[in-house]
Amino acid sequence: MKAVDGVKPAALAASEATGASRQRYVLVGLLFLHTVNTYVDRVCISAAAPDIQRDLGLSNQTMGYIFGIFSLGYGLFQIPAGWMADTYGPRKSLAGVVSLWSAFTALTGAAAGALSLLVVRLLFGVAEAGAFPGATRALYNWLPVRERGLAQGIFHSGARVGAALSFFLIPLLIGLLGWRGAFVACGLGGFVWVAVWWWWFRDKPEDHPRVGAAELNHIRGGLNEDFSAARRIPLGLILTSPNMLLLMFQALASNFTVYLTLSWLMPYLVSQWGTGAQVYAAIPPIVATLALWSSGWLVTWLYNRGHHVGSRTWVAMGGFALSAAALLLLTQAQSIGAFIALYSVALFCVESSLAPNWTACMDIGGEKSGVVSAAMNMVGNLGAALCAIVFPYFVAHVTLPYFAEASGTANSYFVFAAAINALAAVAWAFINPRRKLPDAPPPGQARRRVVVFIGALMLLTAGLIVYRVFFVK
Repeated sequence: MKAVDGVKPAALAASEATGASRQRYVLVGLLFLHTVNTYVDRVCISAAAPDIQRDLGLSNQTMGYIFGIFSLGYGLFQIPAGWMADTYGPRKSLAGVVSLWSAFTALTGAAAGALSLLVVRLLFGVAEAGAFPGATRALYNWLPVRERGLAQGIFHSGARVGAALSFFLIPLLIGLLGWRGAFVACGLGGFVWVAVWWWWFRDKPEDHPRVGAAELNHIRGGLNEDFSAARRIPLGLILTSPNMLLLMFQALASNFTVYLTLSWLMPYLVSQWGTGAQVYAAIPPIVATLALWSSGWLVTWLYNRGHHVGSRTWVAMGGFALSAAALLLLTQAQSIGAFIALYSVALFCVESSLAPNWTACMDIGGEKSGVVSAAMNMVGNLGAALCAIVFPYFVAHVTLPYFAEASGTANSYFVFAAAINALAAVAWAFINPRRKLPDAPPPGQARRRVVVFIGALMLLTAGLIVYRVFFVK
């Protein structure tokens, strides 16, 4: 292992024997709490919706606009937020965006009507766009390649924990403080996290007073390993590379299953099996949490055994392929128990692709990991918007021989999602972080490529989200 700032490998062994520092594990824990907070603040408006509508006299349609406008700000500002994390560092960027969305969370409690709620929730979405790109850049700075898979799994599992927690926590807070006070309390929780983050975190581990020489040597010696991130590559070349385009496609594909859990699953269960079926909707997110931890562990385990590319591709390929099979079997489920069991398997398998794909963004993006992961996440959000749009259409109109011979069920949608997942599995067969990129084009051409590419993504994202928010009934 290479020495860093004069630290020899022998010192690493001696330090580890007496107990080396483990500050990078503290970072992973802080980012786990960060994603818990992200989703508690994001989902709390759903739990408070009946009280908000009653007090402010809002219709279901208006409340739908308020729910959806978050996606507009969140989707459009992914890449700017990623650029900010790469340019100013994750310490400043995360402190800034979490402070902003915590303020907008608290201000939600001060809303006087529909217009003020629309403005506040739009700005809340803009601020939350920086949550995952900033955290990914922090993990890139602090973790050697071989540890990033498990870290990404733990970090992202906080989103599922936060979503589940909000359904218990927010009603309790509303009962104690009212819905306005509940939003203020959630906002204050974010400011507490910011205070701890600003006090503890440093953009570079060598600047942290509690990072010992042995841990620093371990981090710096494994930052790039054998992937292309060691090279300085123009952003336009990365974003339009085959690796990145395939990563974007698989992110889009995954949300045809993942986002269904957060949108149509609960009302679909009620429509098929009656009142009371909604309690089963809590099971798949719990299973998803287990998937994120186990797949992250598997990515790290495979990498440490020399399967550097396979640790990314094999886990994701297997997840998408098995999910496709589970979704096809789901079309034959007759009872709610069988449905939830098979859907949970499908979701578990798709969620298993999350740790590999965010880790691959760090492999490919290197010093531009923030904006590269943001670009993938932006396209993933297109899949979420498409899921929300096409699911009710499939249920109402699309039939298929054998699988969905009559309308009124989601069987045709599940066949469609299975096909998309199978294509994503094929896409992963061609993703290789070791693939060398061609020589960079002239600077002017590279800039134009970035502008056109990002502009097209933003227009497509805006169009889909506006259609979803304002035209889907």
